[in-house]
Amino acid sequence: MLDRWRAQAEWFDARLAERLDAIGRDCPDNLREAIKYSLLAPGKRLRPVLCLMACEAVGGAREEALASSIALEMMHCYSLIHDDLPAMDDDDLRRGRPTCHVQFDEATAILAGDALQPLAFQTLLESQLPADAICESSLVLARAVGAEGMVGGQMDDLLAEKREPSALSSDQNAEWLRAIHRRKTGALIQASVELGGIAGGASPGIRHALVEYGRAIGISFQIVDDLLDVESTCENTGKMTGKDSARGKLTYPSLFGIEASREQARAWIADAVNSIACLGNRNEPLVGLAHYILERSC
Repeated sequence: MLDRWRAQAEWFDARLAERLDAIGRDCPDNLREAIKYSLLAPGKRLRPVLCLMACEAVGGAREEALASSIALEMMHCYSLIHDDLPAMDDDDLRRGRPTCHVQFDEATAILAGDALQPLAFQTLLESQLPADAICESSLVLARAVGAEGMVGGQMDDLLAEKREPSALSSDQNAEWLRAIHRRKTGALIQASVELGGIAGGASPGIRHALVEYGRAIGISFQIVDDLLDVESTCENTGKMTGKDSARGKLTYPSLFGIEASREQARAWIADAVNSIACLGNRNEPLVGLAHYILERSC
């Protein structure tokens, strides 16, 4: 599984660098460098790889999903740049390197994130996908990252730090936590497989199966991320660990405990695998990727 993932990620990284090289001369050099520094930083490329694999799983070629996968990574990168800012998560380390605002400055980091958002949609709009697929993909991406998706989830995540857990019942805290992560992390992961299905020409029924798969692995990914913050190290994850508990953030381990959280992650992965049984043998890469999400250590 890891070999297949690395091959897809390496192919994607080469195309991503080519896309950045095509940015015109009117882009200031320092802005260009900040975008490249953040976007080309070593990473798992989970979202673009999911998009490419989903496209292939429905019978398409990965080239058809290239623009969608680049747009996804640009949106993800913008969110990381902004999340790391002092006004939000205040992180100094990302993917084993200084965060964008540390490497450059806060204003440049904000503008780099600002630039990546329209660049993502520009990449989709300039793609070779059919016009209806471009429109649908743009709508899926906008919903995933907007006020009811990733941005809304980040807002509630910040608000959760200021609220005493005792202010709500256990059930209310659990519901709020799931709502945060369904949007903050899960929405863009879910969009990744849906965009791959759109690019590959999937039928409505297959697209629904992909959406269910994406929703399940998105939740599991965040549970594992919460566990890694407790159990892993900075060297393994490439970012500071232990910060969630230090800041009193609402997380799966803090609410359910480590073992119960791990069991929830396993259950979501089982749901993800079951949801794409309709793909037959073509689901194997996506099944392998789901199991990797559960077992990852970084």
